[in-house]
Amino acid sequence: MKNNILRTFTICMLLSSFYVNAQKTILEVDATKTITKIQPTMFGLFFEDINFAADGGLYAELIKNRSFEFDKPLMGWEQPNTKRSSLNKESGSAAPVKIEADNTVFCRVEINNAKGYALINEGFRGMGVKKDAKYNLSLKAANHNSAIQKIIVQLIDKDQKVIGETSIVPKSEEWANYTASITATQTEAKAKLKITFEGTGTIDLDMISLFPEDTWKNRKNGLRKDLVQLLYDMKPGFLRFPGGCIVEGRTLSDRYQWKKSVGNVDDRETKMNRWNVEFNHKQTPDYFQSFGLGFFEYFQLSEDIGAEPLPILSCGMACQYNTGELAAINELDPYVQDALDLIEFANGAVTSAWGKIRSDMGHPKPFNLKYIGVGNEQWGPDYIDRYKVFEKAIKAKYPNIIIVSGSGPSPAGEHFDFAMQELKKLNAELVDEHYYESPKWFRENAGRYDKYDRKGPKIFAGEYAAQSVSGANPNNRNNWECAFSEAAFMTGLERNAEVVHLTSYAPLMAHEDAWQWTPDMIWFNNLQSYGSANYYVQQLFSTNKGTDLLSITKDGKALTGQNSLYASAVKDANSKEIIVKLVNTAESAQDVSLDLKGAKLGSKGTIIRLESPNTQDENTFADPKKITPKQSEYKITKGNQQLNLPAYSVTVLKLKMN
Repeated sequence: MKNNILRTFTICMLLSSFYVNAQKTILEVDATKTITKIQPTMFGLFFEDINFAADGGLYAELIKNRSFEFDKPLMGWEQPNTKRSSLNKESGSAAPVKIEADNTVFCRVEINNAKGYALINEGFRGMGVKKDAKYNLSLKAANHNSAIQKIIVQLIDKDQKVIGETSIVPKSEEWANYTASITATQTEAKAKLKITFEGTGTIDLDMISLFPEDTWKNRKNGLRKDLVQLLYDMKPGFLRFPGGCIVEGRTLSDRYQWKKSVGNVDDRETKMNRWNVEFNHKQTPDYFQSFGLGFFEYFQLSEDIGAEPLPILSCGMACQYNTGELAAINELDPYVQDALDLIEFANGAVTSAWGKIRSDMGHPKPFNLKYIGVGNEQWGPDYIDRYKVFEKAIKAKYPNIIIVSGSGPSPAGEHFDFAMQELKKLNAELVDEHYYESPKWFRENAGRYDKYDRKGPKIFAGEYAAQSVSGANPNNRNNWECAFSEAAFMTGLERNAEVVHLTSYAPLMAHEDAWQWTPDMIWFNNLQSYGSANYYVQQLFSTNKGTDLLSITKDGKALTGQNSLYASAVKDANSKEIIVKLVNTAESAQDVSLDLKGAKLGSKGTIIRLESPNTQDENTFADPKKITPKQSEYKITKGNQQLNLPAYSVTVLKLKMN
């Protein structure tokens, strides 16, 4: 009896498997008409200074607390032979000196015994240096009574071995700038900078800085080359900066103020990063902002990578997850003026006040700013009231600037519904929606925008990422299920290009040893960087966005998860290709037949595929290319195009047209 039941069950399973595998999904692509033009901004980047993404990351400075401006002025600096409860006659000591007039700090070093004293900077979880690479040192010094004959600067490895050295002779008793270079003799991820002296006496030091000479575009004191390359390779349509919550601040006084981030780098005021103490699971008391990467550098980076700049400014509301502090409506003028002045900084003539500052920084040509964001993810009537003030002022002076408004931190609920209702009444141009949800949510919401009003407002999917565990959970992973679920959702974004004009994953970057939030699109340490599986999904869509949206349907309906399949289709008028994106989220392979109506195809095409057999697979420093696109030639056949979509896969099919 048991054998008969088992035999029957086995036959049923085989028949079921045969039936599933025998099914073929037939998709019809209508190439005869364009539904809408794809916006060049469709897929872009969102940069936020979280996870040490700026200082310690994109900004290539290797010295932490170079100007002694942290709340604890000697944080990041060690004095191995100095004791607090000693006169340190056999070594010496360093102490911060604050100049009250301009609220700046420098370091006064007393050397009692040059052979016994050392001042060491630990870098950002160490310093990544490469064998034979050159590093440019600069510092300010005032040598009291010419007591110090020489400043010796060394790179040391984790075992205190010297792996590079240079020296400076401080000739002036007044403040003077000095430069030198160090060539590393070995590769080291956790190097430190050691400073010793010849002579005894007092010397003042400030702005001690060390940059790799090999930066992006070889700019002096510039950006980390490998990280910018990953951004460039995305071919992004825009760059949103300087972040989300970083814009708001925990209080209004510690909000991001763009005017303090431009001009001479030495004069930019260091402040605590708001992510410093935000999460109990990852306290980072040494996370500050030097603003060496400021608004000028963000605009320049946007230009470098071919992206539209999209700055976001405070609307007079501190983060509502923190204090929620409000600037009164009648006290909004400084905030509104910041927005107007920023547009002048970006676009103004060199004869204008802020245009001149841009020009003096090395960019006489305008940055051609087209977008500006008012607030990050504020909610409620207070936000709408303040948005109205900004909109009136900006449009009065700059009617062509597109204003980005916000719908709050969630994709649904009373705050979201209220914001969308009010912003629609105001004829808002572009509304920023955020969603940090489960992979299942992303798969189930591929049709989210199918019923949105085509007349507006248009949508900016400004922050989204599938959370493998839950939002803001330190155990979230950049696994393959999250990535292909985002791809499924992105077919819905693309299919709704009439409504959705900009989209970006968030957050962008994270330091392996100093992150606060996961998951993140790009991971780096002091020497290496890699794109997550999510990065490659974003790249596939961004580099294949096309110019014209086409209809792709199954039985007259969009493919939004039927049989665990998702699809979108575009035409690229420049490359003369039809590009079809197909996502299979099922645990088994599936056959698809593409019927292209009205397209005269050539003989060759390209197929690009992202796949992995395990939903928990992810790229790592040990295996950074585990999930990466594989490209091959595709031979176009007469009639329908037959494709087999592997389990858990994202496929991009590019078909040349005659």
